[in-house]
Amino acid sequence: MQIINRFGEDVFHGAGKVEAAKETFVKLSKPGFIALLSDGVGFLTLRVIDIPVIQELAIVASTGIAVLVLTNLVLLPLVLSLTGVSHRCVTYRSAKDHSNYSHWRALSKTTQGKQAKSIIAVCIVLFGAGLYFGQFQKIGDLDPGAPELRPDSRYNRDNAFLTENYSTSTDVFVVMAYTGVQQCGSYDFISGVNYFQGVMEAVPGVQSALSLVDVSKLVIMGMNEGSPKWHDTSRNQYILNNSLSRAPSSLRNTDCSMAPVILFLDDHKADTLNAVVDAVDIFATENNSEQLEMRMAAGNAGVEAATNIVISQAQTKMLLWVYGVVILLCLINFRSVKITACIIVPLMLTSTLGQALMAGLGIGVKVATLPVIALGVGIGVDYGIYIYTALQDRLLHGDDLKEAYFYALKSSGTAVAFTGFTLAVGVGTWIYSPIKFQADMGIMLTFMFFWNMIGALLFLPALAWLFNKDKRPQLDV
Repeated sequence: MQIINRFGEDVFHGAGKVEAAKETFVKLSKPGFIALLSDGVGFLTLRVIDIPVIQELAIVASTGIAVLVLTNLVLLPLVLSLTGVSHRCVTYRSAKDHSNYSHWRALSKTTQGKQAKSIIAVCIVLFGAGLYFGQFQKIGDLDPGAPELRPDSRYNRDNAFLTENYSTSTDVFVVMAYTGVQQCGSYDFISGVNYFQGVMEAVPGVQSALSLVDVSKLVIMGMNEGSPKWHDTSRNQYILNNSLSRAPSSLRNTDCSMAPVILFLDDHKADTLNAVVDAVDIFATENNSEQLEMRMAAGNAGVEAATNIVISQAQTKMLLWVYGVVILLCLINFRSVKITACIIVPLMLTSTLGQALMAGLGIGVKVATLPVIALGVGIGVDYGIYIYTALQDRLLHGDDLKEAYFYALKSSGTAVAFTGFTLAVGVGTWIYSPIKFQADMGIMLTFMFFWNMIGALLFLPALAWLFNKDKRPQLDV
């Protein structure tokens, strides 16, 4: 959008197709490359997360951005040098040039003291609110059933019925109980596993537990006329061996050194998984020995719990990498800490508010939602780079901040507003999807795209005034 807008402006001012294409490439190649590079590197930082599916996504997304560098910055000017723009486009641009741009005139007042102070005050309040509500954000799923589907979907209703009426569920957390070779039938091991099952069944969110011990109890009871009094473990090793000879092979490994303990959970919510993991950790710390060692975890709930732990550890590191790389690229491009702050601070506000929104909507941070944070930063930095590049160009020509920003809005404001609005509306259609995950992501992406645009058009010029209010009209660039 920026390239086409710039090309049309040069053609309107009398340049030929080839000359306009050359001028467009010269003017926009540097900021365009930095903007796209920020997008690509933002996605590439997802590689720091030790989850293969996210690492693969990082490579695919970064490769796509690399292709955009070729198509947008090189091929598009070449195509425009051959096709040019229509006469109707030039006529429309002429009509616009004779307008007074009253909307951009009004918006350029955000670089003045009173308006800038008001915007900064509002943003500080939003920062505070975002930080407060963002602390309630959780890692993992926050809803029972399949989070990708709405609560009233057929699958989730069936899953809820199954969970409420039977001591089993589709959310399985498996803990591996290890001992010595050919020792999974010893009394010390069986009694330890039995004690572990009793502890875990008392944990909120655990419906029932199943292991080799249950088979042993049932067989012993059956060999004693089915009397419930015999439904227990036996200290007699011969009785234990006899009871376990009928146990299915899926409840122990081939050398009888490990027996899985299967925990059926109410759901796979973040709080449920955290409670189970903490309970297993406490038990292992207090009771692990040579005869019994508890290790986590398998089953779909166990894998999800492990994934949540990795994401929890990597989330902050990923944000630091994303912002660190984007800040470095802005410093290389503009060579000014103040200009970099003008571009980055609005992005930080969007990230903070985005985390608060996720907490408010009940959207947990997981494999599917974590890349949204990097996407918001990568796409959002484009707006600020293009706006400030045009602003800086006029400041270097001697314009004051208000006039320079007015020119920046004339040349880049429409492209930024159109891009932000188009992206927001495009993903906003996902909100009506029958798939809950897609609807949630539609809300999040719409918010981030739209708010990044607002930040670039309102917050950025207010920060420019703040950082340079005591200086001459020209910014120290």
